[in-house]
Amino acid sequence: MPIDDDFLYPRSSYHGDFTPENLVFNANLQEFAQRVGIICGLETGGKISSEEAYHQIRYLWKQLKKSKKALGISEDSEDGSTQENI
Repeated sequence: MPIDDDFLYPRSSYHGDFTPENLVFNANLQEFAQRVGIICGLETGGKISSEEAYHQIRYLWKQLKKSKKALGISEDSEDGSTQENI
């Protein structure tokens, strides 16, 4: 019986302003969230240490920030405010 990827790696549809860059970043953001969830589960289950989980999540966060920068996504949101964390 084959494993359904939609079950293991669910994807939500994109509802923001459509640009190819935003769509790619949304996919990257969903993958980040999926991986963080897996890392948290491994840490909770005692398979990896808290320190290892922290380092893996920090690495994934840096990759997400690099992808945002590489895609040229602006820090400005639609209402003119800026996003501080990503």
